[in-house]
Amino acid sequence: MIDEARALKTAVDTGKVVLGARRARRAVKDKKARLLVVATNCPDPELKALAGVKVHLFQGTNAELGAACGVPFSVSALAVLDPGESNILSL
Repeated sequence: MIDEARALKTAVDTGKVVLGARRARRAVKDKKARLLVVATNCPDPELKALAGVKVHLFQGTNAELGAACGVPFSVSALAVLDPGESNILSL
């Protein structure tokens, strides 16, 4: 079992991640995203069912997702383009 928060923080620090629902949707559309992580209270319900990418539902609010990423603001969704040293793609 991997630690979801640690994997997110490591991906943000060592890999390439785009934060925000709009930017995440763009990354999926451009076929750059390898994983989409969506908070439970994401205002864009369509993000949870985008085709062409693996979607992980983060069991927390957007404020908790932001904290797990180590940023001082809330994050409703994020797209992992490159996991870096993280094992986030095994979620």
